[in-house]
Amino acid sequence: MPVTALIVAAGKGERLGGDVPKQYRPLGGKSVLRRSVEALIGHPRVDAVRVVIGAGQEQLAGAALDGLDIGELISGGEQRADSVRAGLAAVGSGVVLVHDAARPFCPADVVDRLLDALAGADGAVPVLPVADTLAKGDRELRGTVDRTQLLRVQTPQAFDVDDLLFAMAKAGTSRNTDESTVMQNAGLKVATVPGDEMLHKLTSAGDWEKAEAMLSARLVSRTGMGFDVHGFAGSGPIVMGGIRIDHPEGLAGHSDADVVLHAITDALLGAAALGDIGQHFPPSDPQWKGAASHLFLAHAAKLIRARGGIIDHVDCTVICEAPKVGPHRAAMQQRVAEILELRPTQVSIKATTTERLGFTGRSEGIAAQAAASIRMEVG
Repeated sequence: MPVTALIVAAGKGERLGGDVPKQYRPLGGKSVLRRSVEALIGHPRVDAVRVVIGAGQEQLAGAALDGLDIGELISGGEQRADSVRAGLAAVGSGVVLVHDAARPFCPADVVDRLLDALAGADGAVPVLPVADTLAKGDRELRGTVDRTQLLRVQTPQAFDVDDLLFAMAKAGTSRNTDESTVMQNAGLKVATVPGDEMLHKLTSAGDWEKAEAMLSARLVSRTGMGFDVHGFAGSGPIVMGGIRIDHPEGLAGHSDADVVLHAITDALLGAAALGDIGQHFPPSDPQWKGAASHLFLAHAAKLIRARGGIIDHVDCTVICEAPKVGPHRAAMQQRVAEILELRPTQVSIKATTTERLGFTGRSEGIAAQAAASIRMEVG
């Protein structure tokens, strides 16, 4: 039977606070929702991924899931059960993996264990043992609770679509928020498989800090280098570092010939192993004739962040006799930071000459070399 992962992302996420629901907040450069989807969309045994969203979340979800093959977004309801029903109606038949959007890290082997367990049960859920001592009481202890038979139930949870629809119909308007409970109440067998601490649900600020730390541990520092050169031609001004600078001569190029932004763009693309600026914006394509180079730099940053990368620092050295870079350094630094959505302290702009040697020394053009440091997950 086909296997569909159903990501339930219709919640308001109010307990965590913030301007947007938690499933749309960035976590290490990607939204929580996107991480939840990507963890399942790439699994070889998952045939499709569908996403249920809340009312008014269309724009947030569209931005978070841009480029992912998830079909049309599904409109959920006020209660989780309503959202799951809407999702099941869209899935139709087969096996469904119901997953919380607020659990962004789903190990592939958990999915394998769930699907294998369906061979002998009507449903399967990942669980973890309770490690802490459990007790009754409020301001003082009033006895402990035997934890040997207690389990922490996680998602995704695997079911046959028809079985889950049957169980939910039997439950009626019950407010049970866990599908495995609904299945058990309907007399169906739900198996357990070993869960994973990676599946912890983001609920509090402390959960968020742990997730950030967990993600940081998976990131690897990477460095890229870029170089660009443009000769003088025609009349000025020139564009350099995203700003216009008065100069008697202009720079020749297919776009606006911004050597600084071109070099930084190539450095970023190189750090992420995403090719070079010519592959993304070929000079043979007329649509880039005279284009503003900030589009190229912003594109490189977007590609890196879409892969969960973090830009830490960029450094560029301008090589020319004229114009003098010093008077424009701060403005260039500020503009590059704006384009990359960084702090100005994460951008370095320097200048040097070649002591009147070579083409730059003869004032025939301007060169720039750049280095970029980023962090990305390996794989």
